[in-house]
Amino acid sequence: MENRIFFPQVALDEWIVEGTAELQDGELTLVAVGRRYRLAEAVRVVSDASGGGDAELLGRVKGRVYLEQLGAEIVETSMLLGDAAYDVEPGWIGVPSVPFADFAAMTQHKGGSGAEPKSDEELLTRFAVKGG
Repeated sequence: MENRIFFPQVALDEWIVEGTAELQDGELTLVAVGRRYRLAEAVRVVSDASGGGDAELLGRVKGRVYLEQLGAEIVETSMLLGDAAYDVEPGWIGVPSVPFADFAAMTQHKGGSGAEPKSDEELLTRFAVKGG
């Protein structure tokens, strides 16, 4: 299964303004490392605002198209699905454009201190800690 990563909209906006990330034709590029992700609009279900929602959705990331096919209405940080209301975090699901091993082999990171990242999780953690 492909690795999927949730990128909160707030973080993407910040990275784009700072110039550490670029978004073009549905693809996110982390400028400093050249890693690319194909994006699809999504939300992370944060909490059940109505008290009668589906506990299986809490904490999960779901594609916006999928949720809308189920009948969800999503407006900013709120989602209605049937009789239930949820607080959501808007963002994007990112799928790496190439497997990490292929990316690592192509880029051969130069300089830098410490060991090279061994996964997207490690690469993204370093990216976020450095502030992009």
